[in-house]
Amino acid sequence: MAESDFNDLLQAAERLACEVEGNEELPRVDRTLRQVLEASNDLWSRVTHTGAQDVQANLLLGTRGVDLPELSQKLEVLSARKTFEPLEPVPETDVHNYLKNEGENAILSLIDETYKSTLTSLDEKYQKVLKEDWFLEKHKLMNSLIGYSSHVIELPIRSQPKTINEAIGSKSLLDSFETAYSKHLIDYNIACVTNKPRPNLAEDFLSVAINSKNEKIINLWQMVNSMIMLPPQNKGESLTARLSKQLTEKMISQAKNYLENMYKDYMKSVVSGRLEQAQRGGVPGTFTLVRSFVAVLIGGNTIGLDDTIVEGQPVWPMIYYCLRCGDIPAAIHCATLAGIGMEEFIVALNEMKSNILKRVSDKSRTQIRSQYRRSVRHSSDPFKRAVYCVIGACDVVDEHKEVAKTADDYLWIKLSQVSPEDDDKRPEAPSSDKITFSLLQTLILEEYGEAYYNAQEQPHVYAQMLILTGQFESAIEFLMRNNSLKVHAVHIAILLYIRGLLSITVTAKSPLLVKDPKDPAPMRRLNLARVILLYARRFDVHDIREALHYYYVLRELSTPVGDSLFSLCVSNLILETREFDLILGKMESRGDRKPGLIDEFSGDASCVAAVMECVAAQTEAKGQFEDAIKIYDLVGNHEKVLSLMNTLMCQVVHRVGAENTNSLRSRLSILADDIGARYGGQRINALPETVATFHLFRDLYMFFDYYYEKKHNLALEVIQSTHLIPMTSSEVPEYVSKFEKIEEPVVHLIPEVLVATMSMIHGQYSHLKKKGSGSVSDQHSKEKTLEFLRERAKALTTFAGSISYRMSSQINSKLVQMELMMH
Repeated sequence: MAESDFNDLLQAAERLACEVEGNEELPRVDRTLRQVLEASNDLWSRVTHTGAQDVQANLLLGTRGVDLPELSQKLEVLSARKTFEPLEPVPETDVHNYLKNEGENAILSLIDETYKSTLTSLDEKYQKVLKEDWFLEKHKLMNSLIGYSSHVIELPIRSQPKTINEAIGSKSLLDSFETAYSKHLIDYNIACVTNKPRPNLAEDFLSVAINSKNEKIINLWQMVNSMIMLPPQNKGESLTARLSKQLTEKMISQAKNYLENMYKDYMKSVVSGRLEQAQRGGVPGTFTLVRSFVAVLIGGNTIGLDDTIVEGQPVWPMIYYCLRCGDIPAAIHCATLAGIGMEEFIVALNEMKSNILKRVSDKSRTQIRSQYRRSVRHSSDPFKRAVYCVIGACDVVDEHKEVAKTADDYLWIKLSQVSPEDDDKRPEAPSSDKITFSLLQTLILEEYGEAYYNAQEQPHVYAQMLILTGQFESAIEFLMRNNSLKVHAVHIAILLYIRGLLSITVTAKSPLLVKDPKDPAPMRRLNLARVILLYARRFDVHDIREALHYYYVLRELSTPVGDSLFSLCVSNLILETREFDLILGKMESRGDRKPGLIDEFSGDASCVAAVMECVAAQTEAKGQFEDAIKIYDLVGNHEKVLSLMNTLMCQVVHRVGAENTNSLRSRLSILADDIGARYGGQRINALPETVATFHLFRDLYMFFDYYYEKKHNLALEVIQSTHLIPMTSSEVPEYVSKFEKIEEPVVHLIPEVLVATMSMIHGQYSHLKKKGSGSVSDQHSKEKTLEFLRERAKALTTFAGSISYRMSSQINSKLVQMELMMH
């Protein structure tokens, strides 16, 4: 059989295709094989002239329905360069074409300038956004670096003083806000210490804001005062209490009341500014106010609103704004005037009116949600949709942008939709019919955040959103990053801490704001100690009294080792300023203590004593023994006073030659005389050995003073009265045995005492030896005196060689040499 060619195969294929056309189970092929072949050849001819790259581009764009060859041909026809190039000049004689040409050139120039200005504006906006992003990142980075350091950074001190601090007599660095706040805090602390009635710190801080006449600051403090109208809580369990259902519902209610009152004031200001348009009249009250406000806001533009009219205004805007300013009876009055069809709605409003949390019953909520899903959701009236969502907590993901024009409106609607928190089952994202308080907090803090609210330009708006949702710690940390609002943030933190509503970190070395994994999201903890230290660090050197009262707020907080943060802060302040007498007071010569600034807290005796003990311990640990002695003296720790005096005196008692009026030896001599005079007439709590050593050192002071003043007879009388070294050979065994009981600081001075005593004895011997003698009796008396001096010298060398103390060979040789020179 002849070999079949391609045409035979094609005919056979067509025949088979015809045979299967009647089979309904198989899909019908729209093209024959010939048509498929032709289409394939056509596609091949269109892409073969392009390279592999064009083939890949065709495959990629072809899946999206883009014909690349056709698109390329169209683009080749277009030429932006030719389109926007200036037209060729036309002779001025051809007026029509000349004017046409000039007009087209002007249009082209305008397009070119617009293009350039658009590029410039785009670049500027890009740079601005870039700088803002970097600003935020920089703040986060700096806060993290500050947080994990064990030292608080020093803030720059202002060079311009503001007021005069009368307590110290120096220039103050506090401005008007800081001075006013500190005055109220001092009054509060003094009332706490003296057990007198405590002033209302919230009202006092609000009065500071009111006196400033700054509306934003006034609103901030009014908002804080509204949110703290809660039962006082235990400071150690503030977070647990705030997460309770009772306190959460109270906070939501307080936040809504604040927003409603603020909006009512706003409505009054709008109406009073447009009295003619508002046409306010009738019985004074919320209803007439809302009617006038709606008249100003909507006017005659009722497109899309429901047709029902109440006293000339659309009913749903009336009901919405009655609810918005918190007057449910006024909303009921509006619904009643609307007439038929509002019966179920009026029932729900009456339930809200009688409920303390302004919520409807579960049955009414179900009915409202059902009606919302059935018809209201598709209504063109945005106010009607908003009212149903507020009352029935419907469609919580809808932001109602047609009605909620501001962040306040949005927050009020969301707070109205909040459902009770289910502690056992916390949803991670809001569903269409439920949003909890914790989810609302997360939405504002983490989902939207600072960028959404443009917090750098509008810090009050973002702070308000955080405070009204109970996120006090995050709000304070954010305000702390704003220099103009930092002072208010610090005092908000203090007020919340005093009321037991601030969640604080466990340790003072934590970052400023901490997210503890054990706490439920999105709760944070604030490092109150760092907040106060960062604030007070700027003025604590100049305004010491004010700084002490800010540190007093930390009196109930402690370090990991149990030390009071108040004591630690005051101690660091004293060591830095060196104002021991000003802060702690000082002892008078008569034994009376002159009070210091710390005595303002004398009502809290344990606190003051802890401060002094902490300061004394720190100064002693740093080797500042003179300061430690004065502080221990104030505390009444006589043992420490005398032991430290002994430690210092043993080092300088024999160094008279290098003495000057301000030397350590001179200062210790004066201090020792003062302590000796005061302690002499009273009973002191010190060991007898310590007291005896102290008096011995005072005698040695006199001994060495007389020695260097060449008053040898007086010096020898003093050293003999101390019974420290023997003066005759018969006393040597007794003094050698007593040596074992001598305190160690005194032992180290024995070589110096021996050398000084031997030197004076040798001097007396040499002087007497050179002195001529008269009669025989005088000669005999002279010999007896010389023998007596040699006896003394021999007793000293014998004692030096017998005691169990290894003296230097230089000392021993000097003693022996001087003794031999007497023979």
